[in-house]
Amino acid sequence: MSTDLASNASTDTESPVPLLDVSRSNSALRDEILSAVASVIDSGQFVLGPECVALEKAISQVCRTKHAIGCASGSDALLLALMALEIGPGDEVIVPSFTFFATASAVWRLGARPVFVDIDPATFNIDPQCVEAVITPVTKAIIPVHLFGLCAQMTRLREIARRHGIPVIEDVAQAIGAKYHGQMAGNLGQIGCFSFYPTKNLGGFGDGGMLTTSDDALGERLRLLRGHGMHPRYFHQMVGINSRLDSIQAAVLNVKLAQLDAWTAARQLNARRYTALLQAAGLEQHIVLPTCPDHCEHVWNQYTIRVLDGRRDVLREYLSDRSVGTEVYYPIPLHRQHCFQSLGDTAGSLPETERAAGEVLSLPIFPELDEAEQQTVVRHIGHFFDEASLVATNDKVPAPKFLEPNAQMAPKEQ
Repeated sequence: MSTDLASNASTDTESPVPLLDVSRSNSALRDEILSAVASVIDSGQFVLGPECVALEKAISQVCRTKHAIGCASGSDALLLALMALEIGPGDEVIVPSFTFFATASAVWRLGARPVFVDIDPATFNIDPQCVEAVITPVTKAIIPVHLFGLCAQMTRLREIARRHGIPVIEDVAQAIGAKYHGQMAGNLGQIGCFSFYPTKNLGGFGDGGMLTTSDDALGERLRLLRGHGMHPRYFHQMVGINSRLDSIQAAVLNVKLAQLDAWTAARQLNARRYTALLQAAGLEQHIVLPTCPDHCEHVWNQYTIRVLDGRRDVLREYLSDRSVGTEVYYPIPLHRQHCFQSLGDTAGSLPETERAAGEVLSLPIFPELDEAEQQTVVRHIGHFFDEASLVATNDKVPAPKFLEPNAQMAPKEQ
Protein backbone atom coordinates (compact mmCIF):
# COMPACT_ATOMS: atom_id res chain seq x y z
CA MET A 1 0.00 0.00 0.00
CA SER A 2 1.36 3.44 -0.91
CA THR A 3 0.23 5.37 2.18
CA ASP A 4 2.93 6.37 4.66
CA LEU A 5 2.28 5.85 8.37
CA ALA A 6 4.67 8.67 9.21
CA SER A 7 2.33 11.14 7.51
CA ASN A 8 -0.29 10.48 10.20
CA ALA A 9 1.27 13.20 12.33
CA SER A 10 0.35 15.87 9.79
CA THR A 11 -3.35 15.00 9.57
CA ASP A 12 -4.28 16.69 12.86
CA THR A 13 -4.17 20.09 11.14
CA GLU A 14 -6.35 19.09 8.19
CA SER A 15 -9.77 20.68 7.82
CA PRO A 16 -12.87 18.51 8.35
CA VAL A 17 -14.44 16.92 5.28
CA PRO A 18 -18.24 16.92 5.63
CA LEU A 19 -20.44 14.24 4.11
CA LEU A 20 -22.50 17.01 2.52
CA ASP A 21 -22.31 20.80 2.60
CA VAL A 22 -25.40 22.29 0.94
CA SER A 23 -24.33 25.79 1.98
CA ARG A 24 -21.55 25.76 -0.62
CA SER A 25 -23.98 25.58 -3.52
CA ASN A 26 -26.72 27.62 -1.86
CA SER A 27 -24.44 30.53 -0.97
CA ALA A 28 -23.38 30.95 -4.59
CA LEU A 29 -27.04 31.28 -5.60
CA ARG A 30 -28.22 33.23 -2.54
CA ASP A 31 -29.14 36.52 -4.23
CA GLU A 32 -30.88 34.80 -7.15
CA ILE A 33 -32.85 32.56 -4.79
CA LEU A 34 -33.84 35.50 -2.55
CA SER A 35 -35.11 37.38 -5.59
CA ALA A 36 -37.15 34.38 -6.73
CA VAL A 37 -38.65 33.91 -3.27
CA ALA A 38 -39.45 37.64 -3.04
CA SER A 39 -41.42 37.34 -6.28
CA VAL A 40 -43.56 34.62 -4.72
CA ILE A 41 -44.14 36.74 -1.61
CA ASP A 42 -45.19 39.71 -3.75
CA SER A 43 -47.54 37.58 -5.88
CA GLY A 44 -49.33 35.96 -2.93
CA GLN A 45 -49.66 32.71 -4.95
CA PHE A 46 -48.10 30.31 -2.49
CA VAL A 47 -49.45 26.93 -3.68
CA LEU A 48 -49.27 25.64 -7.26
CA GLY A 49 -48.49 29.13 -8.50
CA PRO A 50 -46.70 30.14 -11.71
CA GLU A 51 -43.36 28.94 -10.32
CA CYS A 52 -44.81 25.43 -9.94
CA VAL A 53 -46.11 25.46 -13.50
CA ALA A 54 -42.68 26.57 -14.75
CA LEU A 55 -40.92 23.85 -12.76
CA GLU A 56 -43.30 21.16 -14.04
CA LYS A 57 -42.63 22.25 -17.61
CA ALA A 58 -38.87 22.27 -17.05
CA ILE A 59 -38.81 18.81 -15.42
CA SER A 60 -40.92 17.34 -18.22
CA GLN A 61 -38.34 18.70 -20.66
CA VAL A 62 -35.42 17.29 -18.64
CA CYS A 63 -37.07 13.85 -18.48
CA ARG A 64 -38.52 14.06 -22.00
CA THR A 65 -42.00 13.16 -20.78
CA LYS A 66 -45.34 14.67 -21.74
CA HIS A 67 -46.32 15.44 -18.15
CA ALA A 68 -44.70 16.44 -14.88
CA ILE A 69 -46.89 16.89 -11.80
CA GLY A 70 -45.56 18.58 -8.68
CA CYS A 71 -46.42 17.26 -5.23
CA ALA A 72 -45.39 17.75 -1.61
CA SER A 73 -42.60 15.15 -1.32
CA GLY A 74 -40.93 12.17 -2.93
CA SER A 75 -42.81 9.92 -0.51
CA ASP A 76 -46.11 11.37 -1.67
CA ALA A 77 -45.04 10.90 -5.28
CA LEU A 78 -44.78 7.16 -4.69
CA LEU A 79 -48.12 7.10 -2.88
CA LEU A 80 -49.85 9.06 -5.64
CA ALA A 81 -48.41 6.79 -8.33
CA LEU A 82 -49.85 3.74 -6.61
CA MET A 83 -53.20 5.48 -6.08
CA ALA A 84 -53.35 6.44 -9.76
CA LEU A 85 -52.89 2.75 -10.64
CA GLU A 86 -55.71 1.87 -8.19
CA ILE A 87 -53.54 -0.38 -6.06
CA GLY A 88 -55.00 -1.35 -2.70
CA PRO A 89 -55.86 -4.21 -0.32
CA GLY A 90 -55.15 -7.68 -1.70
CA ASP A 91 -52.60 -6.39 -4.21
CA GLU A 92 -48.85 -7.04 -4.21
CA VAL A 93 -46.12 -4.64 -5.31
CA ILE A 94 -42.54 -5.83 -5.88
CA VAL A 95 -39.90 -3.60 -4.30
CA PRO A 96 -36.23 -3.87 -3.34
CA SER A 97 -35.47 -4.25 0.35
CA PHE A 98 -32.22 -2.30 -0.03
CA THR A 99 -33.65 1.21 -0.29
CA PHE A 100 -35.11 4.04 1.76
CA PHE A 101 -38.26 3.29 3.76
CA ALA A 102 -40.62 5.38 1.59
CA THR A 103 -40.49 2.92 -1.32
CA ALA A 104 -42.25 0.22 0.71
CA SER A 105 -44.24 2.40 3.12
CA ALA A 106 -46.30 3.85 0.26
CA VAL A 107 -47.39 0.33 -0.67
CA TRP A 108 -48.21 -0.53 2.95
CA ARG A 109 -50.25 2.64 3.52
CA LEU A 110 -52.67 1.64 0.78
CA GLY A 111 -53.23 -1.79 2.32
CA ALA A 112 -51.23 -3.59 -0.36
CA ARG A 113 -48.37 -5.99 0.35
CA PRO A 114 -44.76 -5.04 -0.42
CA VAL A 115 -42.93 -8.07 -1.78
CA PHE A 116 -39.23 -7.65 -1.07
CA VAL A 117 -36.64 -9.01 -3.49
CA ASP A 118 -32.85 -9.15 -3.58
CA ILE A 119 -30.36 -6.94 -5.38
CA ASP A 120 -27.60 -7.25 -7.96
CA PRO A 121 -24.47 -7.04 -5.75
CA ALA A 122 -22.53 -5.09 -8.39
CA THR A 123 -25.02 -2.21 -8.69
CA PHE A 124 -27.11 -2.44 -5.47
CA ASN A 125 -30.22 -2.27 -7.69
CA ILE A 126 -33.13 -4.69 -7.82
CA ASP A 127 -32.32 -8.03 -9.51
CA PRO A 128 -34.70 -8.71 -12.45
CA GLN A 129 -34.34 -12.48 -12.05
CA CYS A 130 -35.55 -12.19 -8.46
CA VAL A 131 -38.45 -10.00 -9.60
CA GLU A 132 -39.74 -12.56 -12.07
CA ALA A 133 -39.52 -15.33 -9.48
CA VAL A 134 -42.06 -13.67 -7.16
CA ILE A 135 -44.71 -12.51 -9.63
CA THR A 136 -48.18 -13.82 -8.81
CA PRO A 137 -51.69 -13.19 -10.16
CA VAL A 138 -52.10 -10.36 -7.62
CA THR A 139 -48.84 -8.55 -8.50
CA LYS A 140 -49.98 -5.09 -9.59
CA ALA A 141 -46.74 -3.11 -9.95
CA ILE A 142 -42.94 -3.22 -9.83
CA ILE A 143 -40.99 -0.36 -8.24
CA PRO A 144 -37.32 -0.38 -9.24
CA VAL A 145 -35.21 2.17 -7.36
CA HIS A 146 -32.38 3.87 -9.25
CA LEU A 147 -30.23 3.66 -6.14
CA PHE A 148 -27.40 6.12 -5.48
CA GLY A 149 -27.96 7.69 -8.93
CA LEU A 150 -27.59 4.58 -11.15
CA CYS A 151 -30.50 3.27 -13.21
CA ALA A 152 -31.74 -0.26 -12.58
CA GLN A 153 -31.69 -2.91 -15.33
CA MET A 154 -34.73 -1.43 -17.05
CA THR A 155 -34.56 -3.38 -20.33
CA ARG A 156 -35.03 -6.67 -18.51
CA LEU A 157 -37.51 -5.25 -16.00
CA ARG A 158 -39.69 -3.72 -18.70
CA GLU A 159 -39.67 -6.94 -20.68
CA ILE A 160 -40.81 -8.87 -17.60
CA ALA A 161 -43.46 -6.25 -16.83
CA ARG A 162 -44.84 -6.24 -20.39
CA ARG A 163 -45.03 -10.02 -20.48
CA HIS A 164 -47.07 -10.08 -17.28
CA GLY A 165 -49.08 -6.92 -17.93
CA ILE A 166 -47.66 -5.12 -14.87
CA PRO A 167 -46.89 -1.37 -14.73
CA VAL A 168 -43.47 -0.10 -13.66
CA ILE A 169 -43.13 2.81 -11.24
CA GLU A 170 -39.63 4.28 -11.16
CA ASP A 171 -38.28 5.56 -7.85
CA VAL A 172 -36.03 8.32 -9.17
CA ALA A 173 -35.52 10.09 -5.83
CA GLN A 174 -31.71 9.80 -6.07
CA ALA A 175 -31.28 9.83 -9.84
CA ILE A 176 -32.56 12.99 -11.53
CA GLY A 177 -30.65 13.37 -14.80
CA ALA A 178 -29.47 9.75 -14.93
CA LYS A 179 -29.65 7.94 -18.26
CA TYR A 180 -30.15 4.36 -19.39
CA HIS A 181 -29.21 3.60 -23.01
CA GLY A 182 -29.59 7.34 -23.63
CA GLN A 183 -33.12 7.48 -22.19
CA MET A 184 -33.81 9.64 -19.17
CA ALA A 185 -34.67 8.26 -15.75
CA GLY A 186 -38.31 9.08 -15.10
CA ASN A 187 -39.18 8.14 -18.67
CA LEU A 188 -38.43 4.42 -18.39
CA GLY A 189 -41.68 3.21 -16.82
CA GLN A 190 -45.32 4.25 -16.64
CA ILE A 191 -44.64 6.79 -13.85
CA GLY A 192 -41.47 8.33 -12.41
CA CYS A 193 -41.28 9.58 -8.81
CA PHE A 194 -38.81 12.30 -7.79
CA SER A 195 -37.77 13.86 -4.48
CA PHE A 196 -36.42 17.37 -3.93
CA TYR A 197 -35.34 16.74 -0.34
CA PRO A 198 -32.31 18.98 0.39
CA THR A 199 -29.78 16.11 0.18
CA LYS A 200 -30.77 15.18 -3.36
CA ASN A 201 -28.84 16.22 -6.48
CA LEU A 202 -31.57 18.80 -7.06
CA GLY A 203 -32.56 19.72 -3.53
CA GLY A 204 -34.93 22.41 -2.29
CA PHE A 205 -35.19 24.22 1.03
CA GLY A 206 -37.55 21.59 2.44
CA ASP A 207 -39.75 18.83 1.10
CA GLY A 208 -40.98 18.65 -2.48
CA GLY A 209 -41.66 16.03 -5.12
CA MET A 210 -42.57 15.45 -8.75
CA LEU A 211 -44.19 12.75 -10.89
CA THR A 212 -43.52 12.21 -14.58
CA THR A 213 -45.48 10.29 -17.17
CA SER A 214 -46.22 10.31 -20.88
CA ASP A 215 -49.63 8.69 -20.37
CA ASP A 216 -52.32 11.37 -20.70
CA ALA A 217 -54.87 9.51 -18.58
CA LEU A 218 -52.36 8.91 -15.78
CA GLY A 219 -51.26 12.54 -15.91
CA GLU A 220 -54.83 13.69 -15.44
CA ARG A 221 -55.43 11.27 -12.56
CA LEU A 222 -52.24 12.32 -10.80
CA ARG A 223 -53.19 16.01 -10.98
CA LEU A 224 -56.59 15.22 -9.53
CA LEU A 225 -55.28 12.96 -6.78
CA ARG A 226 -52.69 15.45 -5.47
CA GLY A 227 -55.47 18.00 -4.78
CA HIS A 228 -58.19 15.95 -3.05
CA GLY A 229 -59.51 14.70 -6.40
CA MET A 230 -61.06 18.13 -6.92
CA HIS A 231 -61.91 19.67 -10.31
CA PRO A 232 -63.46 22.14 -10.68
CA ARG A 233 -63.22 23.72 -7.23
CA TYR A 234 -65.37 21.92 -4.63
CA PHE A 235 -66.35 19.21 -7.12
CA HIS A 236 -64.56 15.97 -6.28
CA GLN A 237 -64.10 13.35 -9.00
CA MET A 238 -62.30 10.90 -6.68
CA VAL A 239 -60.86 10.75 -3.17
CA GLY A 240 -57.33 12.10 -3.34
CA ILE A 241 -54.89 13.60 -0.83
CA ASN A 242 -53.52 17.06 -0.11
CA SER A 243 -50.06 16.93 -1.69
CA ARG A 244 -49.47 20.16 -3.53
CA LEU A 245 -46.07 21.65 -4.31
CA ASP A 246 -45.65 25.07 -2.73
CA SER A 247 -44.49 27.97 -4.86
CA ILE A 248 -41.53 28.95 -2.68
CA GLN A 249 -39.99 25.49 -3.09
CA ALA A 250 -40.64 25.63 -6.82
CA ALA A 251 -39.03 29.07 -7.05
CA VAL A 252 -35.88 27.77 -5.32
CA LEU A 253 -35.78 24.69 -7.53
CA ASN A 254 -36.20 26.71 -10.73
CA VAL A 255 -33.06 28.65 -9.84
CA LYS A 256 -31.15 25.49 -8.95
CA LEU A 257 -32.29 23.48 -11.98
CA ALA A 258 -30.17 25.70 -14.21
CA GLN A 259 -27.09 24.39 -12.35
CA LEU A 260 -28.03 20.69 -12.42
CA ASP A 261 -25.93 19.72 -15.44
CA ALA A 262 -22.83 21.39 -13.99
CA TRP A 263 -23.42 19.81 -10.58
CA THR A 264 -23.86 16.39 -12.19
CA ALA A 265 -20.61 16.80 -14.13
CA ALA A 266 -18.83 17.75 -10.89
CA ARG A 267 -20.18 14.66 -9.12
CA GLN A 268 -19.05 12.48 -12.02
CA LEU A 269 -15.57 14.04 -11.89
CA ASN A 270 -15.39 13.43 -8.14
CA ALA A 271 -16.44 9.81 -8.63
CA ARG A 272 -13.73 9.23 -11.25
CA ARG A 273 -11.17 10.88 -8.98
CA TYR A 274 -12.16 8.74 -5.98
CA THR A 275 -11.81 5.60 -8.06
CA ALA A 276 -8.37 6.64 -9.31
CA LEU A 277 -7.15 7.66 -5.84
CA LEU A 278 -8.42 4.51 -4.14
CA GLN A 279 -6.89 2.31 -6.81
CA ALA A 280 -3.57 4.17 -6.66
CA ALA A 281 -3.53 3.67 -2.87
CA GLY A 282 -3.82 -0.09 -3.35
CA LEU A 283 -7.04 -0.28 -1.36
CA GLU A 284 -8.97 -2.71 -3.56
CA GLN A 285 -7.82 -5.61 -1.41
CA HIS A 286 -9.88 -4.11 1.43
CA ILE A 287 -12.81 -2.38 -0.33
CA VAL A 288 -14.97 -2.87 -3.41
CA LEU A 289 -15.37 0.23 -5.58
CA PRO A 290 -18.70 1.19 -7.16
CA THR A 291 -19.14 0.53 -10.87
CA CYS A 292 -21.24 1.92 -13.71
CA PRO A 293 -22.26 -0.13 -16.76
CA ASP A 294 -21.32 1.41 -20.11
CA HIS A 295 -24.97 1.86 -21.11
CA CYS A 296 -25.74 3.99 -18.04
CA GLU A 297 -24.94 7.57 -17.07
CA HIS A 298 -24.52 7.61 -13.29
CA VAL A 299 -25.30 10.88 -11.46
CA TRP A 300 -23.64 9.84 -8.16
CA ASN A 301 -26.04 10.93 -5.46
CA GLN A 302 -23.76 8.71 -3.39
CA TYR A 303 -20.31 7.21 -3.92
CA THR A 304 -20.72 3.95 -2.02
CA ILE A 305 -17.89 1.50 -1.35
CA ARG A 306 -18.05 -1.95 0.24
CA VAL A 307 -15.74 -2.49 3.20
CA LEU A 308 -14.68 -6.13 3.45
CA ASP A 309 -13.92 -8.42 6.39
CA GLY A 310 -16.46 -6.87 8.77
CA ARG A 311 -14.49 -3.65 9.17
CA ARG A 312 -17.10 -1.15 7.92
CA ASP A 313 -18.21 0.19 11.30
CA VAL A 314 -14.72 0.52 12.76
CA LEU A 315 -13.54 2.29 9.60
CA ARG A 316 -16.48 4.65 9.89
CA GLU A 317 -15.63 5.43 13.51
CA TYR A 318 -11.98 5.94 12.57
CA LEU A 319 -12.96 8.45 9.87
CA SER A 320 -15.41 10.21 12.17
CA ASP A 321 -12.65 10.64 14.78
CA ARG A 322 -10.69 12.43 12.06
CA SER A 323 -13.65 14.65 11.05
CA VAL A 324 -14.39 12.85 7.78
CA GLY A 325 -18.12 12.50 7.19
CA THR A 326 -19.56 9.21 5.96
CA GLU A 327 -22.97 7.53 6.03
CA VAL A 328 -24.44 4.04 5.86
CA TYR A 329 -27.25 3.75 3.33
CA TYR A 330 -28.80 1.43 4.61
CA PRO A 331 -27.88 -0.47 7.80
CA ILE A 332 -31.14 -2.40 8.22
CA PRO A 333 -32.88 -3.76 5.10
CA LEU A 334 -36.59 -3.11 4.85
CA HIS A 335 -37.52 -6.79 5.09
CA ARG A 336 -35.82 -6.85 8.51
CA GLN A 337 -37.55 -3.71 9.84
CA HIS A 338 -39.79 -4.33 12.85
CA CYS A 339 -42.85 -2.77 11.20
CA PHE A 340 -42.75 -5.30 8.35
CA GLN A 341 -42.15 -8.46 10.38
CA SER A 342 -45.74 -9.61 9.87
CA LEU A 343 -44.84 -10.23 6.21
CA GLY A 344 -42.82 -13.24 7.34
CA ASP A 345 -39.43 -12.44 5.83
CA THR A 346 -36.60 -13.99 7.81
CA ALA A 347 -32.90 -13.34 8.28
CA GLY A 348 -30.98 -14.75 5.33
CA SER A 349 -33.92 -14.64 2.92
CA LEU A 350 -32.26 -11.87 0.85
CA PRO A 351 -28.55 -12.66 1.18
CA GLU A 352 -27.13 -10.00 -1.16
CA THR A 353 -29.24 -7.30 0.46
CA GLU A 354 -28.14 -8.33 3.94
CA ARG A 355 -24.49 -8.54 2.92
CA ALA A 356 -24.64 -5.07 1.40
CA ALA A 357 -26.25 -3.65 4.55
CA GLY A 358 -23.24 -4.83 6.53
CA GLU A 359 -20.58 -3.57 4.09
CA VAL A 360 -21.67 -0.31 2.42
CA LEU A 361 -20.17 3.06 3.29
CA SER A 362 -20.90 6.28 1.41
CA LEU A 363 -18.13 8.87 1.08
CA PRO A 364 -18.54 12.63 0.50
CA ILE A 365 -19.37 13.25 -3.19
CA PHE A 366 -21.15 16.64 -3.34
CA PRO A 367 -20.28 18.86 -6.34
CA GLU A 368 -18.20 21.44 -4.47
CA LEU A 369 -15.96 18.82 -2.85
CA ASP A 370 -12.42 19.64 -3.94
CA GLU A 371 -9.50 17.43 -4.84
CA ALA A 372 -7.60 18.11 -1.62
CA GLU A 373 -10.61 16.99 0.43
CA GLN A 374 -10.88 13.78 -1.56
CA GLN A 375 -7.19 13.13 -1.04
CA THR A 376 -7.73 13.59 2.70
CA VAL A 377 -10.56 11.03 2.69
CA VAL A 378 -8.50 8.46 0.79
CA ARG A 379 -5.39 9.09 2.90
CA HIS A 380 -7.30 8.39 6.12
CA ILE A 381 -8.80 5.22 4.65
CA GLY A 382 -5.31 4.10 3.70
CA HIS A 383 -3.98 4.87 7.19
CA PHE A 384 -6.76 2.81 8.73
CA PHE A 385 -5.84 -0.29 6.79
CA ASP A 386 -2.10 0.28 7.28
CA GLU A 387 -2.58 0.46 11.04
CA ALA A 388 -4.90 -2.54 11.05
CA SER A 389 -2.28 -4.53 9.10
CA LEU A 390 0.42 -3.48 11.55
CA VAL A 391 -1.67 -4.70 14.50
CA ALA A 392 -2.45 -7.99 12.76
CA THR A 393 1.24 -8.76 12.15
CA ASN A 394 2.67 -7.60 15.49
CA ASP A 395 1.08 -9.12 18.59
CA LYS A 396 3.18 -6.88 20.83
CA VAL A 397 1.46 -3.76 19.52
CA PRO A 398 -1.75 -3.09 21.49
CA ALA A 399 -4.92 -2.83 19.42
CA PRO A 400 -5.81 0.82 18.78
CA LYS A 401 -9.12 2.20 19.91
CA PHE A 402 -10.62 2.18 16.42
CA LEU A 403 -10.45 -1.62 16.27
CA GLU A 404 -12.75 -2.08 19.25
CA PRO A 405 -16.31 -3.24 18.50
CA ASN A 406 -18.64 -0.37 17.71
CA ALA A 407 -22.44 -0.14 17.76
CA GLN A 408 -23.86 0.44 14.31
CA MET A 409 -24.63 4.07 13.61
CA ALA A 410 -28.06 5.03 12.31
CA PRO A 411 -28.19 7.09 9.08
CA LYS A 412 -29.73 10.49 8.67
CA GLU A 413 -33.12 10.55 6.96
CA GLN A 414 -32.96 10.62 3.21
